[in-house]
Amino acid sequence: MVQRLKAIYRNGAFIPQAPCDLPEDSEVELTFEEPHTLPPTVTDPEERKRIMEELIQNMRSNPIPADAPRRFTREELHERR
Repeated sequence: MVQRLKAIYRNGAFIPQAPCDLPEDSEVELTFEEPHTLPPTVTDPEERKRIMEELIQNMRSNPIPADAPRRFTREELHERR
């Protein structure tokens, strides 16, 4: 049986990102895909500095409310509006 399961590697263990119906002590074989990382498209240091300053200004203009939950649920993090 072939079953795809996304997981995060943390502290020496793979943590599934979705429920897994495998019985305890099941042996599995893992196949790795490299994370997709895009190189920066802006290479000019002045332009990168301007973008970073704009990002920081936007973050300061929209602070996280003091009564916001300390941790968001998976659904809250992926909520589409």
